[in-house]
Amino acid sequence: MTPPKNPKPRPKVTPASFLDSLPFDRRLWRQDIAGSVAWARMLARQGIVSDKEAELIVMGLAAIREELDYGPFNLTGEDIHMAIEARLAQKIGEVAGKLHTGRSRNDQVALDLRLYVKETIGEAQGAIKGLQEALLGLAERHQSTALPGYTHLQRAQPVLLAHHLLAYFEMLERDRERFADGLKRADVLPLGSGALAGVPYPIDRDFLARELGFSQISTNSMDAVSDRDFVVEFLAASAMAMAHLSRLAEDIILWSSTEFGFVELGADYATGSSIMPQKRNPDAAELVRGKAGRVFGHLVGLLATLKGLPLTYNKDLQEDKEALFDAADTLLACLEISAGLVATLKVKEEAMARATQGGYLLATELADYLVGKGVPFRQAHGIVARLVAYAQGQGKELGELSLEEYRRFSPHFGEDARQISVASALAARRSVGGTAPERVAAALAAARRRLEGSG
Repeated sequence: MTPPKNPKPRPKVTPASFLDSLPFDRRLWRQDIAGSVAWARMLARQGIVSDKEAELIVMGLAAIREELDYGPFNLTGEDIHMAIEARLAQKIGEVAGKLHTGRSRNDQVALDLRLYVKETIGEAQGAIKGLQEALLGLAERHQSTALPGYTHLQRAQPVLLAHHLLAYFEMLERDRERFADGLKRADVLPLGSGALAGVPYPIDRDFLARELGFSQISTNSMDAVSDRDFVVEFLAASAMAMAHLSRLAEDIILWSSTEFGFVELGADYATGSSIMPQKRNPDAAELVRGKAGRVFGHLVGLLATLKGLPLTYNKDLQEDKEALFDAADTLLACLEISAGLVATLKVKEEAMARATQGGYLLATELADYLVGKGVPFRQAHGIVARLVAYAQGQGKELGELSLEEYRRFSPHFGEDARQISVASALAARRSVGGTAPERVAAALAAARRRLEGSG
């Protein structure tokens, strides 16, 4: 039997299609036009081109910007820079050739990338803030809800749900700080460096920096055209943020399982099974968890690309863009989905409360109780460990044991030991950063102030 023909065969690779970057760097058209407008104005200010020529160039670029804003992308060329220049020539004629005076695609693409990274950092910080808002809102609605805290995925000690959620708030706050710190290195103007050695024309780089919103100007032309540290830093910050999103997704996946039953996902964030009608699969959270590896890969891939490059520009650097664009798209999408996922979670408080009554969750409290009676902690730890083993053998929880049974393991136990509860355990954790209700209330208020005070 003859196999069916593929209706959409893989396009044939030609030398030109292999070298061209327009299929992916086309998304830099806004940044490229902005850089060209500033460059044209600077050339006129410095008398390198006439005012009339610069005005014509700027008008042509504005017309191209309007075309791309409201119409299909129909530019052609090797890359976005040549494509825009070619379209400019179609619109204004030979004077378009004067735009590239003193400029190289090497400093031009470095500029475009820096503008893109700066803008995307702002988007990422806003999206992180949106997820923080969702976490904080859920925490504020459940300030008194307790659940087991886990180590090694085993029940450990009771904590407040708000305390648990605020842990992710703190992770995301560090992510915002990392992006803000990376912005300092991205906020450096490379334009005016030429191909690698500088420019022989009397250009004004301070004017360019002001026009394009840069706070610093590069001090070495060779470094300026070959530096991609700022892209690596963006990918590193993105990878760290994706690790945090993946951990949050994993908690939600576990909590939504039948075995935990702590939360129920919003209808838009869970899917059914094609064969099992009872299923509510946490697909949105699973995809966030899965996409983390994708961003990690882009970071490692770019580092591998950069590690052996001699100065200055090499075509290898074309590989930075697809990694950057996909990582940015993935991060922003995952932040947005995670915010919706958290905001629509239904917390099952009764299930969480029931879970705090099992698993010998108050064992540490009993050890601390004995310490309060003068028993050294290591000795107290051993006493309670034997008490727990005994309770397990009897098929009982600690609260089901009699005082007589407690006293078999230590005469220091009094009736008040049997009164230790989840509430008293929570209240006792008053140290700074602890899960005591008053500490969590203060942490929630502080988080709200930070969020509302941030840009």
